[in-house]
Amino acid sequence: MAKQILVVDDSASIRQMVEVTLKSKGYLVTTAQDGQQALDMCKSGRYDFVLTDQNMPRMDGLTLIRSLRQLPAYSRTPIVVLTTESSDAMKAQGRAAGATGWMVKPFDPAKLLEVTAKVVG
Repeated sequence: MAKQILVVDDSASIRQMVEVTLKSKGYLVTTAQDGQQALDMCKSGRYDFVLTDQNMPRMDGLTLIRSLRQLPAYSRTPIVVLTTESSDAMKAQGRAAGATGWMVKPFDPAKLLEVTAKVVG
C-alpha cells in the first residue's frame, strides 16, 4: 500500500516540485499551505510522513512539529523539516521539537527520495 505523505509549505512552487518528485515514486501526496492547515488535516487524517517548511504564516514548522508530537497518532511519525534555515541552532531547535531530520532548500530530488525511503521504510 502506498505511503501517505503530507507536504507543508507556504510556497506553491515548492509544494508542486516536492509533490511531483514524491509522486514519481508512487507516494500518495497531500499538501498544506501552512502549519495550521496541516495540523487540522492531521487531526482528521493519517499520514505516514510529514515534510514541513519552517518559515510559514499562521504556524511555523517547529510549532507544527511540537503540536503533532502531542497527538498520539503522530508521536512516532517521521517529520522532516525542508527549509532555507541551515544554522546549527535552528537544527537543534528542530531536534528538540521532535523533528526526525532536516533538509536545506533548494532540495535535490534524488536526496529527497532517498530520505523519504529511509524514514517511511
